Amino acid sequence: MNTFFENWVLLVAVFSMVVMSPGPDFVMSVRNSVLYSRIAGVYTAIGFALGVAVHVAYCLAGLALIISQSLLLFTIIKFIGAGYLFYVGYHALKSKGFDMDVSLSPSDDVATKKMMTNFNALKSGFITNLFNPKATLFFLALFTQILSPDIAMGEKIIFGLTCVAMTAIWFSVVAVVLTTPKIRATFLKTSKWIDRICGALFIALGIKLIFTKLS
Repeated sequence: MNTFFENWVLLVAVFSMVVMSPGPDFVMSVRNSVLYSRIAGVYTAIGFALGVAVHVAYCLAGLALIISQSLLLFTIIKFIGAGYLFYVGYHALKSKGFDMDVSLSPSDDVATKKMMTNFNALKSGFITNLFNPKATLFFLALFTQILSPDIAMGEKIIFGLTCVAMTAIWFSVVAVVLTTPKIRATFLKTSKWIDRICGALFIALGIKLIFTKLS
């Protein structure tokens, strides 16, 4: 039990730094939360968590090792991910902002439903996280190098679910903070530039993803 708890604490410490670090997920969370709504941000967070669940599942099944040793598979995944970031970034750069009533409460979906459905918010989070090959390498390293290699499958599943929960909680917190009335109103006044900055970041992250190499 002591070993299990020590591994769990190590996991929480390592994954906290990973999930909070700037990257495609964070940029997508900021964009969907600020420019659409709190609910859109929360559904985006759920999408990220589902993506993490898929990463954990195939890592536990041993597929991550195959991907990490196959240049072709790794390249396909990273180009799909980069292509999606380029697509989202291009459309964000073309944004002309939103003509919205910034006095709307963060939970008010009257305007939001016309711009982003809950499903589209979830899908954007899921795709962004799923096609990030860095996540594949991270979870492979997590279960083979960072944590004790002799961990039982049941414990690995618990650790995986911990990562899923941490992802959903962290990005939901981000959504809540960014959609507090004063903060959201400030951002929405410059919605066009927020969207364009996010678009530029998506494209930059896509370029960075293209140059990601197998270690």
